[in-house]
Amino acid sequence: MLGFFLTTLATALSLLIVDLVVPGVALASFPAALIAAVSIGFVNAFVRPILSVLSLPVTIITLGLFSLIVNGICFSLAAFFVPGFAVQGFWAFILGPIVLSFASTLLNRYFVAKQDPVLTSESNG
Repeated sequence: MLGFFLTTLATALSLLIVDLVVPGVALASFPAALIAAVSIGFVNAFVRPILSVLSLPVTIITLGLFSLIVNGICFSLAAFFVPGFAVQGFWAFILGPIVLSFASTLLNRYFVAKQDPVLTSESNG
């Protein structure tokens, strides 16, 4: 349960970073970011696999570039369901999920290292 909470918190903080870095992505508040993080988790768990399978031929033809469109669709779909979270414009549609992925990865690694003292002691040498 703690892992889910920390992952949601890291995703919410990452969304705030996306709000600052990517023009066209707007978050009204931190609670909206938390709700958006949960929404993104649900969309990525349930909708994204279906879209990925349905778009597999196009993804193969485009050598994987169509997966950026699938990511953008999932990101925008989450924004559609969350009041206070908006994605407007093509570049926000494409760059938002990319920046979210990088920021979330960095924050999740930080939180996991802080949560698990075994990982921290092994990485220090």
